[in-house]
Amino acid sequence: MIAKMKKLTLLVYHKEYEHFLMQLRELGVVHIVQKQCGQLDEGLLQLLQKHAHYKDIYKKMLSRATGQAEEGKPVEEKLDGDTLVALYESLCNKVQDYMASLASVDKEISQMESWGDFSWDTVKSLEQAGYHIRFYVCPKRDYDDTWSEQYNAIVINEDKGNLYFVTVTPDIPSLDIEPVRLPAQSLSELRNKRVAAEESITQAQDALDSFCRSHCSMMARACVKSREDIDLLGVKLNGEALASGSVILLEGWIPEENEPEVKDFLDKSGIYYEMRNATKEDAAPIKFKNNPFVRMYEVLTKMYGMPDYAEFDPTPLIAPFFTLFFAFCIGDAGYGLILIALALFLKRKLSKSLSGILNLVITLGAVTAVFGTILGTCFGVSLFDLELPGWLKQFMIVGKVDGTSFDKQMLLALIIGVVHICIAMTVKAIGETVRYGFLNSLSTWGWLLLVVGFIVTGSLSFFQLISEHVSTWAFAIIGGVAAIGIYLLNNIHRNVLLNIGAGIWDTYNMATGLMGDTLSYIRLYALGLAGGMLGGVFNLLAFQVNDAAGGVLGWICCGLILVFGHSLNIAMSCLSAFVHPLRLTFVEYFKNSGYDGKGEPYKPFALAKDINGKNK
Repeated sequence: MIAKMKKLTLLVYHKEYEHFLMQLRELGVVHIVQKQCGQLDEGLLQLLQKHAHYKDIYKKMLSRATGQAEEGKPVEEKLDGDTLVALYESLCNKVQDYMASLASVDKEISQMESWGDFSWDTVKSLEQAGYHIRFYVCPKRDYDDTWSEQYNAIVINEDKGNLYFVTVTPDIPSLDIEPVRLPAQSLSELRNKRVAAEESITQAQDALDSFCRSHCSMMARACVKSREDIDLLGVKLNGEALASGSVILLEGWIPEENEPEVKDFLDKSGIYYEMRNATKEDAAPIKFKNNPFVRMYEVLTKMYGMPDYAEFDPTPLIAPFFTLFFAFCIGDAGYGLILIALALFLKRKLSKSLSGILNLVITLGAVTAVFGTILGTCFGVSLFDLELPGWLKQFMIVGKVDGTSFDKQMLLALIIGVVHICIAMTVKAIGETVRYGFLNSLSTWGWLLLVVGFIVTGSLSFFQLISEHVSTWAFAIIGGVAAIGIYLLNNIHRNVLLNIGAGIWDTYNMATGLMGDTLSYIRLYALGLAGGMLGGVFNLLAFQVNDAAGGVLGWICCGLILVFGHSLNIAMSCLSAFVHPLRLTFVEYFKNSGYDGKGEPYKPFALAKDINGKNK
């Protein structure tokens, strides 16, 4: 359900405005009305960019700190976010500089390796003696053997079809080949330089890692502080200056349950305020107030969108039907038990923040285990064919409907779909009555009466609970009363002829829409059937391999096929069991219930949470 809200209007003296906002943030229950529109304030934009940069640096620091927020000696100095970022980037730049130096040395080493390790002092001695030393590289086919006599050419190396040679001449040789420029250091010196560069990189990285371990928590606090600065400035910008700027008008919302503490706070602050109940016309923020079972499914509602304040919270109806749809799509009791075991195992390994999702998985697994037993399947094995007590088999829904070719499970899926759509239409009729009044929702009530009345009357007649004569009169009366609302009173402020035309168009849309929506629920049966058949195929394949191989090898192969096959089937079944029930909820249910999902979530102006989502 949706928590009742109170509208709060505040008048604050401009000199006390910032101090009051600090106190209001510590209170942490007031949702401030956002009035800022158009181009973002330059200061706010800069804060947003800074916060994004801080978060990026924090993630990098946390990664280098190997997941530990702080190790070793505690850091006594208190550094602000800009200083931390500057120090971190300075250390990173030092590592990058050493890495670039190492790459440069590697390039020079690769140049010198083809020439071998020689001393440049020897080369300089020869040049002082009047000899010119030149280094050349050319394809082997282009090398002229006369160069050895003419220019004292000496071949140093041959690699990949190229010859590396030097010339020693009193004069500069006139070859059609450009001489090679080599590094000014020998190969051994370059290798020593490489070792020194690697040591420098290691030291710089160790210093960076140590800085990250020591200052990671401080960077996290800087992220929180920047988030608080953004919130504070955002609220400041939403204040409206009155009385030549001496008074600031601020509007917000609070849950009704927080009214006493807010009044006590405002009375002590001496701030003028007005408080009133939210009406259905107000765009009040939405705060859910559900029991623990329904609360697990709020995430599904939030995925689509929050309800308006005048709408109903759809979560209490999403919860049982989504669970039923999920169980139907998997349709295997054994897979439900696996989900329970997996969720219980993960609850011991993962953080408490994921306990809500894991509790949902346990719930879905439990219902799947029960519903899978009703559908008569466990790990792809038909329970109805096993030697089980008769009282247990009588609860299983398997086989065909007596005297027909219709599958019982397919008929069950259609019945569930019809009930689901009827509930959606009922919610729509009640919701429109609450929001717009009964007279403005007569068309919706007419369609609800027509659909539900015909289904109930037809069912009673089918099971011979009422006579054919009674059912005929019931159909006529229900159809006549519904037609008045659908064709004549669908808009009491409009011409009757226009109402008739609109009613005919609605009839076409309802006839085609309801038929398609109802048939969509067959997917529940189809997915459950496909998963059960695939599980049975893996069972058959595994035991055929066991019979063929025999002995220990046969049982090993059989076990591997069963584990792999059913793991794959569980994964695919869970994916389908999440996506398709979600579609049935978001499309078929929400469409027929008139749900828009355009509400604004309740976000109180409060102290920012830490980087892991916990309160400071």
